[in-house]
Amino acid sequence: MCRHLGGRVASVTFGRVVKAVGGKLTPAAVLKLRPARMRTLGLSGQKTACIRDLARHAREGHLVFEQLAELPDDAVIGRLTQVKGVGVWTVHIFLIFALRRTGMPPTGHRGIRNAVRKAYGLDELPSPLEV
Repeated sequence: MCRHLGGRVASVTFGRVVKAVGGKLTPAAVLKLRPARMRTLGLSGQKTACIRDLARHAREGHLVFEQLAELPDDAVIGRLTQVKGVGVWTVHIFLIFALRRTGMPPTGHRGIRNAVRKAYGLDELPSPLEV
């Protein structure tokens, strides 16, 4: 599982990666960077593996971002979760912020599940399906 970076750290790291690939971030450009180089840019080994897997999926045509907006939520979840380190919660956030599908709560997020538990006075943390 890839951990999320704070906004400032993510922005700085992203800028370093874009600069390292010559200013144009493409799957091919990312895959030309050696993992050791990606580590020097501030990416962990796990984050590097996730980003490289995402780039491979895009390069090979298994994941075409321009097509995702046309797909139903379940299909987007199915496609994106094939990428190493991308879970349902991450896709929910992608659906909300990138595809502007605001009716999709991130039901897999522990904080959301805990809020539902408190709001409904539940004894146990509800599953994502229960949320």
